[in-house]
Amino acid sequence: MYIRIEDHILYEDKDMIVCHKPAGTAVQSARIGSMDMESALKNYLAQKEPNKMPYLGIVHRLDQPVEGILVFAKNQKAAGELSRQMASGEMVKTYLAVTEKRPQNKEGRLEDWLKKDGKTNMSSVVKEKSQGAKKAVLYYELLDTVKTEEGEQYLMRIRLETGRHHQIRVQMSHGGMPLLGDKKYNAEEKSRTALALCSAELTLKHPSTKKKMEFKTVPSGNGFMRFF
Repeated sequence: MYIRIEDHILYEDKDMIVCHKPAGTAVQSARIGSMDMESALKNYLAQKEPNKMPYLGIVHRLDQPVEGILVFAKNQKAAGELSRQMASGEMVKTYLAVTEKRPQNKEGRLEDWLKKDGKTNMSSVVKEKSQGAKKAVLYYELLDTVKTEEGEQYLMRIRLETGRHHQIRVQMSHGGMPLLGDKKYNAEEKSRTALALCSAELTLKHPSTKKKMEFKTVPSGNGFMRFF
């Protein structure tokens, strides 16, 4: 998959690059023959300054099927500061998602214990004292509802308190609100719709100036087409 990376850059200065990662593109180490965000950005930086070895620090990631906002550092100092914000929870990521199951409440909090299975690359909800289990917390809010030929779809805003493997997909499915297009955690999903999950807002402090910065993007996946 070819990426014209310039079309996906939302902001850039000497310290960082903020991008909208397309759904289906890996952040790093994609299979041979397919482009990933790290490679595309390094090529872009190398073309801008041919005589300089580009530095690109990966601060956080999105799963390959998930689209949305990512920030990359352009030097080690910025990488350290942005990574610190990520680890401390100062960097806030807000997601948009679509489900075809009506939420029980307009807004709510989900708390579960998740365990990752490395063999299947899936996570599941387990009992609190299970070996290897990690606490997972998210908050959701119903934003909009539309009627479809099959029933209804619901646009949700989701904010993570923790960052676990496949957390939103697992917790929403376990809570009776599996995401549209999620064939991994929704056994009833038979459509060809892409996973309707987008990291749509990112708030952080600039690594040098410490100024608060907010970035927003509009989902482009076909799972969101009835809302945007």
